[in-house]
Amino acid sequence: MVVYHGTTERVEMPDVKHSKKYLDFGRGFYLTTFEEQAKKWAVRKGMRQGRTAIVNEYEMDDNWENYRVLSFEEENEKWLDFVCACRRGEPLNKDYDIVVGNVADDDVFKVVDMYFRGLWDKKKVLEELRYYKMNDQICIVNQDTLNQLLTFQNAYEVK
Repeated sequence: MVVYHGTTERVEMPDVKHSKKYLDFGRGFYLTTFEEQAKKWAVRKGMRQGRTAIVNEYEMDDNWENYRVLSFEEENEKWLDFVCACRRGEPLNKDYDIVVGNVADDDVFKVVDMYFRGLWDKKKVLEELRYYKMNDQICIVNQDTLNQLLTFQNAYEVK
């Protein structure tokens, strides 16, 4: 399976240690199957840092049967609680090698933040989320897993 990582540099040897702590699925190396999503991530990061936006492309082995995988098939209470906890810095992903689910991007997180701040209940947030087009993200938490599953293919600049 082809996956993408948007950033500001060529990443031939990805690692989990350079990840920020307060992301949707906690610390890890983030990928997506949507090339346009990776481009968006790269451009946003490039603009913030005043650097060139780069999309890295990898081939990823999709045989995950020997790995500890947490997969959120949809935005539900479990997904919402997990994302909010990880965004608070709670390391819920430590029991997994891979976490897969939808992205709480800026628009989505505006809705999630209403719950995060105690202004809306879970039911209201989950009802609102059905109006948003969601993109996937794959967070590889474990470095050994990352080394085994991912093979660098290409990197290119995005405008």
